[in-house]
Amino acid sequence: MRRRLLGGFLTAVLGTFLTSCSGADLVNALTPSDGYRLQEGVSYGPDPRHRLDLYLPKDSAPRATVVYFYGGGWEDGERGDYRFVGEAFASQGLAVAIPDYRLYPQVRYPAFLEDSAAAVAWLRENLTGPLYLVGHSAGAYNAVMLALDRRWLAAQGLAPCKALSGVVGLAGPYDFLPLRDPDLKAIFGPPEGRPATQPINYVSAEAPPLLLLSGTDDGIVLPYNSRVLAESQRAAGGMAEARFYQDLGHIRIIGALSRPLRGSAPVLDDILNFIAQQEAAGSSAC
Repeated sequence: MRRRLLGGFLTAVLGTFLTSCSGADLVNALTPSDGYRLQEGVSYGPDPRHRLDLYLPKDSAPRATVVYFYGGGWEDGERGDYRFVGEAFASQGLAVAIPDYRLYPQVRYPAFLEDSAAAVAWLRENLTGPLYLVGHSAGAYNAVMLALDRRWLAAQGLAPCKALSGVVGLAGPYDFLPLRDPDLKAIFGPPEGRPATQPINYVSAEAPPLLLLSGTDDGIVLPYNSRVLAESQRAAGGMAEARFYQDLGHIRIIGALSRPLRGSAPVLDDILNFIAQQEAAGSSAC
């Protein structure tokens, strides 16, 4: 009983800390650093933000690559804050790339999608094996848009259904019109063009499989986004599953990948199982 109470207290405290930069620092400080090899600041393009960190399993060749796109409302984020994500997957035998991408106000839609596609293209050229996209919040939007709207990877000479073995979105916005926030209005441009920015409008039978994860307590990006996109994608003949975690909010769902908070929800296990299922199926959506 005492151990359970202490574990619950730690989860609550770390969950609170995760809402700030100091929270990421704390979780990273509690994350082992000896289970992977890290290549920092690898360039995938000309801009200073076109850099990625690459986490590799320490004692084996990776069986697949995960590209993790972080959130931050397309306004904030640094790849170095997500060492706990790199460790989570690298410790399971996967290579993990965490790219920075350009943010508002330096850029607006669709520049962050172009950057995300450029990072994927660099990894597709320089690493072998299956490639999976995983994103949280705004990063989930980036990942899912690359899977559904073929323009971005096509500009890099790639087809989503061939380049990507699967995509996982954590607490992502996929159907979020009308816009009310002034910054989002600036990021996504004039009203007449905004429907073209929505993942829900690109469902397709030829997209790679999707796993869409949300917490039922998410008041920032409503779980509706995951449910309606999964339903629409299946109706279009594609493969998609939505999964929901009770009592989990917008920040805690990504925090659940960290070792200190991993017991709060089986987020990592569900992603690893999804990857294993795609590896077993071994088929392309094309």
